[in-house]
Amino acid sequence: MPRTSPALALEALLAGNRRFVSGTPEHPNQDAARRTELAPGQDPFAVILGCSDSRLAAEIIFDRGLGDLFVVRTAGHVLGPEVLGSVEYATSVLGARLVVVLGHDSCGAVAAARAAVEDGFAASGFVRDVVERVTPSILAARTAGLTEDSEIIDEHIRHTADLLLDRSRLLSDQVAAGEIAVVGLGYELAGGSARLVTTHGVVAEEGTPA
Repeated sequence: MPRTSPALALEALLAGNRRFVSGTPEHPNQDAARRTELAPGQDPFAVILGCSDSRLAAEIIFDRGLGDLFVVRTAGHVLGPEVLGSVEYATSVLGARLVVVLGHDSCGAVAAARAAVEDGFAASGFVRDVVERVTPSILAARTAGLTEDSEIIDEHIRHTADLLLDRSRLLSDQVAAGEIAVVGLGYELAGGSARLVTTHGVVAEEGTPA
């Protein structure tokens, strides 16, 4: 398992995504033996904070299996105390070496927040809470002069990664100590590829390109 460093954990994810995109997945750790092996406990190598979008199933798009990924999903990958606690649990108790913020194009939460800012559209119910949590990213994108959908999505991914470290002293200390890295990935729904948007911490082995 790629648990020796955040860099190896990231490479394992990206290699799995390349297999998924090319149509040659290996479907590792998805058999009965793996299920039995994991019954006493889990040791995922990465934690994925992703959007709840049904097209964004982490184990599929990264070609991983049971016990590999600790997945936390909310609409628009918005943060709350329960999300922060889950991510901290994955790194401090389960030993995950990599935290991934996984966003994607055509995100409904981002579109709703953009409509709220630009057109004054107000969501109802608890959807409004999600929109309000995404709104700071929309405002930051406006301030930076970003107008393309892809640019706004990337800004929201960066904002979520920054917010993780701003709000969690535990995570920021782990990054500073080189124990984990936090990265943001942007996923393309049509093509299936995940690309690096932002990084915090060391995500390349010495002598290899970042």
